[in-house]
Amino acid sequence: MSTNADADLTLPSVTSPLRVDDTVQGLLLTIIFHPDTTRIGETARIPDLLDGPPWVLGRRTPDFFPVGNDSPSPLGERDVSRQALALTRRGEGVVIRRPADASRCRVDGSELDGEEVLDRNRLQRGVALLLGHSVVLLLRLAPVAESTNAPKIAELCGSSPYMQELRQQIDRIGRSGLDVLVRGETGTGKELVATAIHRFSDRSSGPLVSVNMAAIPPGLAAATLFGNARGAFTGASRATEGYFGRADGGTLFLDEIGDTPPEVQPQLLRALQEREIQAVGGAVSRVDVRVISATDAPIEGEGCDFKAALRHRLGACEISLLPLRSHPEDIGVLLRHFLMLRGGALECPNLLPGPASPALEIASWAELFYSCLRYDWPGNVRELANCASQVVVADAGGRALPDTIRLALRRDPPAQSRKKQEEARRRIRDIDEEQFEGALRAGAYEVADVARQLGVSRQAVYRRMAESPRHRLAGQVPLEELEQALNLHGGNAHAAALELRVSPSGLRSRLRDSGLAWF
Repeated sequence: MSTNADADLTLPSVTSPLRVDDTVQGLLLTIIFHPDTTRIGETARIPDLLDGPPWVLGRRTPDFFPVGNDSPSPLGERDVSRQALALTRRGEGVVIRRPADASRCRVDGSELDGEEVLDRNRLQRGVALLLGHSVVLLLRLAPVAESTNAPKIAELCGSSPYMQELRQQIDRIGRSGLDVLVRGETGTGKELVATAIHRFSDRSSGPLVSVNMAAIPPGLAAATLFGNARGAFTGASRATEGYFGRADGGTLFLDEIGDTPPEVQPQLLRALQEREIQAVGGAVSRVDVRVISATDAPIEGEGCDFKAALRHRLGACEISLLPLRSHPEDIGVLLRHFLMLRGGALECPNLLPGPASPALEIASWAELFYSCLRYDWPGNVRELANCASQVVVADAGGRALPDTIRLALRRDPPAQSRKKQEEARRRIRDIDEEQFEGALRAGAYEVADVARQLGVSRQAVYRRMAESPRHRLAGQVPLEELEQALNLHGGNAHAAALELRVSPSGLRSRLRDSGLAWF
């Protein structure tokens, strides 16, 4: 018998699963509107409702928690009954009941008389509640936020777990130094995210240069991106620096990267791979840039003409932005933010009400926030910002919804509206000039919004504008004319853009690149 026993025993195997999304979901109430507007965004978590008496929502219960604050308080509104609603569990759904003597309540636009059953799908979408005349709540089965140390980013406000995680991502990614691809529907805030990443990076003291890739003519792409030497081509009376050169030492933001013309993609790929550029008619030089790109267009899959090598080069790090309808908890906070921002720009900073405001004024504001909560926001946060601008401009003591939102709430349910928009794709040549002009005005000259209205691609809109002397982009406005428009409107870039018939976002990029002051 051997005396050298094998001490190197084989240990049992273990399984280490790849971490998947294990976010805990819960039934949450979020304050969308309250006469004390500082309370917008506070949340209360509803217990499991498995056994026991009904769970009661009212003036004194439950407590609502501000984000990052351990000092909760109840609604406290006198026009809300002490027992306004009672909630009980039924299968995977919830029964919501209003006692006979309780204050009025509207559920998704309809008066609640007695009780209503809310199934799981409806709870996941979110249910809009208007209590009395003064409090708007969102009841939703949604992810429950863990405590976070997310940084504050003024432009990316919101109390939902999604927004808290997004701010944390921006903080981490900003410090990483990696190139970033930001994906999301039009209007979800991709440029704001790019700006925030730049601000959180060690390049924050360097330039942030933005370029709309869909608007670059293929024949001018090399000169636009990389610059040109004097005399390199007809009309090149002086040497110019391209976008890459201007961003040296900082960040280059390539917006609408998915709409980059196929002819331009190989030139862009080489610059990204080597960090070397060659000006037209000039020598090769190195550039030190971080690249952040953004798109709402598909850049992979069958039928896509976006080069796979370029797609993978862009995506060292990727952020996906959710549409606003997927985090409706933030509608109240965002709407308050935009109303205060636009109100300040138009010298009416005290636009929003307070707890001591007249009841009719509070009721009209509650109706506005309630209607906005029920709308589907196909244009996402940008559309919400435009809505706030129209409310501020139109305000004359009463709050008025923009016609597009008011009519949409009377017509199709949100899912049907989205389906109709998706089915409405057509050719740009089928659209007459009057209709095209109307879409430009209605979409505030924002190409993405105009394309969505008309059911065409953004490149088709850019081509249509380039073919007509009646239209132009913000980058084509002479500086003298731009300054005149800004002076006329007291420095308000949004109003100046509408005066010039160009997109406000394009004009802001032009102002930022040219160093002109604006607000």
